[in-house]
Amino acid sequence: MSANTDRYESAVARYFEAWNAGEPEALAKAVAAAWSVEGTYTDPLATVTGHAEIAGLIAGAHEQFPGFAFRPLGAVDGHHDTARFAWELVSEADGTAPVAGFDVITLDADGRIRSVLGFLDRVPAGA
Repeated sequence: MSANTDRYESAVARYFEAWNAGEPEALAKAVAAAWSVEGTYTDPLATVTGHAEIAGLIAGAHEQFPGFAFRPLGAVDGHHDTARFAWELVSEADGTAPVAGFDVITLDADGRIRSVLGFLDRVPAGA
């Protein structure tokens, strides 16, 4: 495994830690570990900047989908300062995954996320 592959996989692991953090303090800490201070997140439903807004977006997803967790699908692929990966949102009760997509992240020199461009492949009606 190359150093860059480790870098991409570490960044994506921190990303999922943030998305799966439940308590506000743990969420704030995970977001700070994953994103740069001016980091951004953009998908078809949201555009946010900075740790507080990113944490707020994640907390909103937890409110909308209680009892669900984000998990990666397949391998992380990357080059230069950019990586991409697929994911799904899975019910901890029955294993269904009503939401799925893929994200493209750009990393800073420290390996933290500068930007996320999210794409939604599967979204339930009304979500």
